Amino acid sequence: MKILFIIGLIIVMFGVILIYDARPITKKIFSFGDQNDATLGLKIMGFLFSIIGMILVYCNM
Repeated sequence: MKILFIIGLIIVMFGVILIYDARPITKKIFSFGDQNDATLGLKIMGFLFSIIGMILVYCNM
């Protein structure tokens, strides 16, 4: 039970990092034209990771 709790917290942390650092990550990887689309994709993916992680944390409390 505690292992899933810790995994959930790690997933939430990874999701929050993706949301807040999406622009600097895309500046390193993509060219200027693709940055907006890639930033939107990373923020959506981070949001989904955060939701999934919080479900894991909530179910294991």
